[in-house]
Amino acid sequence: MSEHPTIGFIGLGVMGGPMCRNIATKHPGRVLASDINRASFDEALAGTKAEWVGSTAALAAEADIVFLSLPGGKQVKQVCLGEGGIAAHAKRGAVVVDLSTTAVSEAREIAEALAGSGIAFADAPVARTREAARKGALSVMVGAPQALYERVRPLIDYIATDITHGGEVGTGQVLKLVNNMLVFEHVVALAEMLVVAERAGVRPEVMLDAVSKGSGDSFVLRNHGRNAMLPRSFPDKAFPPEYVLKDIGYVLELARDSGVEARLAELTRRYYSASAAGGGSGRYFPAVIELIEAGGAVPDAGGSGS
Repeated sequence: MSEHPTIGFIGLGVMGGPMCRNIATKHPGRVLASDINRASFDEALAGTKAEWVGSTAALAAEADIVFLSLPGGKQVKQVCLGEGGIAAHAKRGAVVVDLSTTAVSEAREIAEALAGSGIAFADAPVARTREAARKGALSVMVGAPQALYERVRPLIDYIATDITHGGEVGTGQVLKLVNNMLVFEHVVALAEMLVVAERAGVRPEVMLDAVSKGSGDSFVLRNHGRNAMLPRSFPDKAFPPEYVLKDIGYVLELARDSGVEARLAELTRRYYSASAAGGGSGRYFPAVIELIEAGGAVPDAGGSGS
């Protein structure tokens, strides 16, 4: 790797835009950026040195390291292995760092395919909020051989305050999926107890204050509870139940592959499926509290209401 490698960044959405902005602001070398929507580049990277590149092929041909921030495994696979993708156009010795959340099996499949073209791959999904992405204060979990991890770690520092090396390729996704699943489960549990407490005569803000001083305190309570569920603020263009269901699907696949029957994960999937169908679609996922408040039916494993 040269002293100041050329970095490419593909995917300038809610998280990708601010991550790329941090890279463009902090990296002393060239930063190339691409997205299916040119307006995303103009919005996220105005005033930075980032250079717009109109295609994956053109970006891959110039970049030494390519960061991806895409909706899921299908898109990552297409960008890496599809027609006009990275495998066909990147130089040998290039590196792909995938910041997206995908299935563990997909990360390993893509890594193996890219290796055939002389391209290294690290899965490095990110955790924390959009605000953390703006501040460069994300938590990143990396799956990569040790030598590759040491190469890309200084670049990941541009976007993160906490970086964990999980092990070989795929372990970054394992850690991210476990993290997300615990958040999704906890949001449902907290939503239920907020509704219970209020109907039993305790104001929601009092319940959150009291629990935050005891052993029930948590990141979910202090963030999703206070900032979303308490004021009933569930904006669009945040993290909707459709994204939750995608990630839970990856978790259930991983559990099956690991020989584990993840019953609580499956129950949580049913809550968010009902939320998406009952008015929560496209809105910030803690809106699941509205389903609980309304006494909405949660489908059983076969799809019928319960």
